[in-house]
Amino acid sequence: MTVIEVSNLQKRYGDQVAVRDVSFEVRPGEIFGIVGPNGSGKTTTVECLTGLRQADGGTIRVLGLDPTRDRAELRHQVGIQLQESHLPDRLKVWEALDLYSSFYAEPADWRALMDELGLTAKRNTVFAKLSGGQKQRLSVALALVGNPRIAVLDELTTGLDPQARRDTWQLVRDVRDRGVTVVLVTHFMDEAERLCDRLAVVRAGEVVAIATPAELVARTELPGVERPTLEDAVLALTSPTATGRTATSPN
Repeated sequence: MTVIEVSNLQKRYGDQVAVRDVSFEVRPGEIFGIVGPNGSGKTTTVECLTGLRQADGGTIRVLGLDPTRDRAELRHQVGIQLQESHLPDRLKVWEALDLYSSFYAEPADWRALMDELGLTAKRNTVFAKLSGGQKQRLSVALALVGNPRIAVLDELTTGLDPQARRDTWQLVRDVRDRGVTVVLVTHFMDEAERLCDRLAVVRAGEVVAIATPAELVARTELPGVERPTLEDAVLALTSPTATGRTATSPN
């Protein structure tokens, strides 16, 4: 059973190929990671599967819906936290949650959500005065306020200090424990290893491997390296000299 199916996705911006050939499936209840170098097509891929961009080729189904044709319906099923998301500086935490909840027919209780995500003490704080970690918590709260079945989180911990990153990791686990399937885009390998059930490794707009973090490490053989890390494995798969694809995990 799958909740997301992406097959031979392609996307161009003029003469630039952003996504050449991306295929993967996401299962219900998992944290599915997408990793790869900057410019490899990670963000474009999730923007296409959430209906924010229209693909040039291939097929996408999210909960059986076409993100382009069924975008309005999909908006009620998928919560999104994007890398470049930003709110007006003077908007208060409670105002943002109240506003976003009004977009949905059956929203979550935003007051309870605010409490669950540790934002109640900041309910009257304007966005500009929030710390980086608090902004990320608010971003996740806004992604969940519509009671989605899937949450797409893009570079969630970029720019956060180590403690805020660890707090955010627990937040992602809590989201999954709510019964929400998570698609996590990240360039931090420690984050991918700690959080993700499976990873799609993307290089130059193509998926070159899909496996668990442990499987990717186990497949990696590097001269002079006795115990390769996940970072070693991903670098080996995405380096300019890498060729071909590895077998995907059967599980």
